[in-house]
Amino acid sequence: MAHTDPARQTEAVEPLPEPFAGWFAGRGWRPHPHQQAMRAAAQAGEHALLIAPTGGGKTLAGFLPSLIDLADRLAAGEEPGLHTLYVSPLKALSVDVARNLTTPVDEMGLAVWIETRTGDTPQNRRQRQRENPPHILLTTPESLALLISYPEAADFFAGLKTIVLDEAHAMAGTKRGDQLALCLARLARLAPGARRVGLSATVAWPDALAEWVAPDAQTASVRRIEGGGAVEPEIAILDTKERLPWSGHYGLHAAPEIYQAIKGAGTAIVFVNTRAQAEILFQELWRANEDGLPIALHHGSLAREQRRKVEAAMASGRLRAVVATSSLDLGIDWAAVDLVIQVGPPKGVSRLIQRIGRAGHRLDAPSRALLVPCNRFEVLECRCAIEGLHARTLDGDPPGEGGLDVLAQHLLGLACAAPFTADEAFAEVRLAAPYKHLPRETFDQVLRYVEDGGYALKTYERWRRLFLKADGRYEVASPQVARRCRMNIGTIVESPTLKVRMKKGPVLGEIEEYFASGLEPGDSFVFGGQMLRFEGLRETWVEVTRAPGKEPKVPAYMGGRMPFTTHLSERVRAALDDPTSWRDLPDQVSEWLRIQQWRSVLPTRDGLLVETFPRAEKEYLVAYSFAGRNAHQTLGMLLTRRMERMGLRPLGFVASDYVIAVWSLHPCDDMAALFDEDMLGDDLEAWMEESSLMRRTFRNVAIVAGLIERKLPGMEKSGRQVTFSADLIYDVLRRHEPDHILLQATRADAAGGLIDVGRLAEFLARTAEGGITHRRLDRVSPLAVPILLEVGKEQVAADAAIEDLLEEASADLEADLIAEAMGGPMHAELPL
Repeated sequence: MAHTDPARQTEAVEPLPEPFAGWFAGRGWRPHPHQQAMRAAAQAGEHALLIAPTGGGKTLAGFLPSLIDLADRLAAGEEPGLHTLYVSPLKALSVDVARNLTTPVDEMGLAVWIETRTGDTPQNRRQRQRENPPHILLTTPESLALLISYPEAADFFAGLKTIVLDEAHAMAGTKRGDQLALCLARLARLAPGARRVGLSATVAWPDALAEWVAPDAQTASVRRIEGGGAVEPEIAILDTKERLPWSGHYGLHAAPEIYQAIKGAGTAIVFVNTRAQAEILFQELWRANEDGLPIALHHGSLAREQRRKVEAAMASGRLRAVVATSSLDLGIDWAAVDLVIQVGPPKGVSRLIQRIGRAGHRLDAPSRALLVPCNRFEVLECRCAIEGLHARTLDGDPPGEGGLDVLAQHLLGLACAAPFTADEAFAEVRLAAPYKHLPRETFDQVLRYVEDGGYALKTYERWRRLFLKADGRYEVASPQVARRCRMNIGTIVESPTLKVRMKKGPVLGEIEEYFASGLEPGDSFVFGGQMLRFEGLRETWVEVTRAPGKEPKVPAYMGGRMPFTTHLSERVRAALDDPTSWRDLPDQVSEWLRIQQWRSVLPTRDGLLVETFPRAEKEYLVAYSFAGRNAHQTLGMLLTRRMERMGLRPLGFVASDYVIAVWSLHPCDDMAALFDEDMLGDDLEAWMEESSLMRRTFRNVAIVAGLIERKLPGMEKSGRQVTFSADLIYDVLRRHEPDHILLQATRADAAGGLIDVGRLAEFLARTAEGGITHRRLDRVSPLAVPILLEVGKEQVAADAAIEDLLEEASADLEADLIAEAMGGPMHAELPL
């Protein structure tokens, strides 16, 4: 295990030298023990991982040893060159850290040169940085991968002393984390003396994170330092005058109370879970904004200039609130924020801790937060998240094995910098924690793909990217290949988007191509906090004006929903199984659950409750599986295939994080056969082969691996062109090389992501052990109402005719369903 000896955290360390001691004293500060422990680790030349709550001075702890060392070197007349490399997952975070770091440097009169390098950095500055690097460079994984791909990388990084990895927990276990781990393995060769420093706020798996930080993928190589405990946060669930909705995810019923909470705070961040939700809630808050409070909007699809304006306004205290998505989850230090409002459940305890840490931002001040559930199930999830926070039971999955598509991109980048042998590259790659168990056979398959595309594609000149020299070294096939590689470096694959440009005006941001393709001239939609009228498609952008239409649409962003963690799922099931835990629930929620007990039963902690009932000449099956939306989507596909074979004639399904509902023409009586674990065998394989989800996953893998290049000199492929190319290649590989390394990577990605086979397998195993409770009802149950109000959003093709069910989400249907489920004479045995 990584060592965390408490005695070592308080071991003697030299007093702060001047001017640092004077700077701390001038603010009435003393270094925190974990900041001193980080200095001690630096003096001992040890790699370190600091895990500390938000607001505990992690960033300063990471940089303080570098600033002291740089001050000494500069005072001695030495020109240190690139001394410290800082890597963060967000461009905005790099800019924010640069601003916060420059302040003490200027106030202490240090001649330390600090710059950022991200995708937003002007080309002339990037070129100058490569020739004359600053002392401290703040960058992102993508920009680091680009720097490593240049022939001068060895000289550029030769004098590097320290690598600071901020928000390490947010990168480990992701494709960006895989890319960064591979880059760090390369830096271990280019700058073997460089010390690594990981900074993390919340983490459920500290040993795995230490392994990711370590230069040899061994936890014992990293000194783990625990930051001091923060003050217990003040967190509550918001009460609203409006009754809680039965379904929906926008939280508009709570807009008046959210606005009042903003009025009562100094500065607030209102977090939501999707970009579309951010747009809608922002509009609703503006309608309630009688006092003209400065409230802004921030999400990843807005134009960079707009996001920077919002960040600067928050930093200077000119805003009272900002409505934001995960674009502001990490690290930006706005000390003025004293309230976080989370609209909708945070979907995990660790994410809740991360988000409420944006408020207070000091160890000695409590973070204040309000949770705003958008429907009745979310009340349970929010309360369980708060209980998990107080119990300090962090959640989240530990990092898994590294992506093979990321490895392919990295190998081509290595060849762009300098020739290498397969043995050298394999040994280096295995130093990265995500790839420490990579088999040589798999590595050779990836290298073969990078060389010529693999067996099925080797006859095509365009995929011959490496040349094997007589001395056994691989080099990049041509300067053109190297140029295209650098243009496409990165692992973030967004859905295809088009820029939104005001007619004869500026670019406002981007919307997804599929949404734009459904617009007609004159249609209006909400974007960037304003109502826009669609004028038409103009080459590669959407032209708009400010004239509003009658029926506004809202951009629907792919992948906007965050996963519901296994830990929260267990807590919600336990709460439903224990009526004594309902005492503090709102009356309308506890009444809902009690009537469910009366009309049916409640789900148990370990088993599966399935309800079936007739409605509107169809048969409904509702399973309370609590396995998360992605696993439920897969389950729905597999159940409908199985029901079709049973002759039940399924018509469609709809899934939430909590429940799945399937409707058919005939009822199902054999639940054990329907939910048998063997559905993960041939049924899953057959569905995955034909699934559009697999095609979409392959498209993303192909882009990361460089099989499909979105950006080419002088042009950029449209989303339709990319998808068309990906589909053609996918079919060729399935037919001629079904074990192609990219198809292997696609299956691995799908199993852990959109298809979520792991969660589905856990659910089926739990069901097999805990048993199935089947309740045949004569009408909808109270617990089933929310999922039936979602009907119409997912449908599957079957032999039977599919009716248009979209109208069932209407207000009339909601009233009918609620009356049907909750009405009637109260049973004498209803628990009160």
